[in-house]
Amino acid sequence: MVAVPTPGAAPVEAEGRYFDGVSARPLPVSLRLDDRFRVTGRDLYRDWNPLDLRAADSVPPLMQVGPAHAPERVEFSDAALAAALANRCPDLRRRDEAGSVLRLVLWSMAAGLAILLVALFGVPHLARVLAPLVPEAVEARLGAAVEPQVLRLLGSPPSCTEAAGRAALDRLVRRLVAAGSADGPLAPEPAVDVRRHGMANALALPGSRVILLSGLIDRAKTPDEVAAILAHELGHVSVRDPTRSLIRSSGTSFLLSLVLGDLTGSTIVVAVSEAILSAGYSRDAERAADRYAVALMARAGGTGAALADILERIDADDGKRGDLDLLRTHPFTGERAAATRAQAGGEAPGRQIMPAEDWAALKAICPPPVPKP
Repeated sequence: MVAVPTPGAAPVEAEGRYFDGVSARPLPVSLRLDDRFRVTGRDLYRDWNPLDLRAADSVPPLMQVGPAHAPERVEFSDAALAAALANRCPDLRRRDEAGSVLRLVLWSMAAGLAILLVALFGVPHLARVLAPLVPEAVEARLGAAVEPQVLRLLGSPPSCTEAAGRAALDRLVRRLVAAGSADGPLAPEPAVDVRRHGMANALALPGSRVILLSGLIDRAKTPDEVAAILAHELGHVSVRDPTRSLIRSSGTSFLLSLVLGDLTGSTIVVAVSEAILSAGYSRDAERAADRYAVALMARAGGTGAALADILERIDADDGKRGDLDLLRTHPFTGERAAATRAQAGGEAPGRQIMPAEDWAALKAICPPPVPKP
């Protein structure tokens, strides 16, 4: 028996994130399902017919839905809303046959190519060759599935959304992205999320996603130090290092999932998430990201040497808070510090990439949690 929308059924509400299908940047939204599916956020309102909704492949409890013939999607992890959608949307899991056949053909070709490349080059070389061939849509889908698992491995730190701090960060990201356009636009536009966590770290994920932990902001002495770390991560994003690293680290698990079209299956998601947190990048990739960051900071009006400043200070810190600090995934050496400062050259002392009021707002983006009564 096919389920049908139930007029007058009790509405179900939840919080989620909206993706416009063009960029990877999420927008926090409120979701409401009654006779319609309503999506409400800042400067955003969508009113979708439940009969038109389709669910993308995802790992429970994460669910992604959107109109059948539009790129827009929302994702959420509310079990009650997922159950209500399954009951009220009869075509939620329907797949277009033509699209299925096309996907089968494409992934069959990818399977043959993957097997050939494994035989000829091995996984490390395969990672370098295959990463640029992964479609952006697939990479974005992988990033959307991996991010919740990465956050769970970090202890599910809350998102920092203090309005003034978020606005200051958005301005900084836009400034860096605009300055980087000389090297070609980042596609999709990066989505930077700040999470309250004592660890000093920043992580680049597939699909142009960057997670910045508040411990790094707390330990930064200037805005250029935070900006330089972000620029370094954007350097990794620009050449798709996160995807290259996960292919190298998860090897056959990733290839098998690529062939089967199950890039969001639980096995690959867990493997990829652990790889992102522990594997790091090669020395050459780190040096290339350093050079990208220094050049980007110069074009954006900041101080590239700030990258060496904050990494050297963390390196000298005897506290060693946690097993996944910045230098665990981004090993820093005196040789890299010297190269970074040499490339930065005679930058004007005291130059800062953002005004003092924006820096103060960014430092306060993660207000202390309200104590429970």
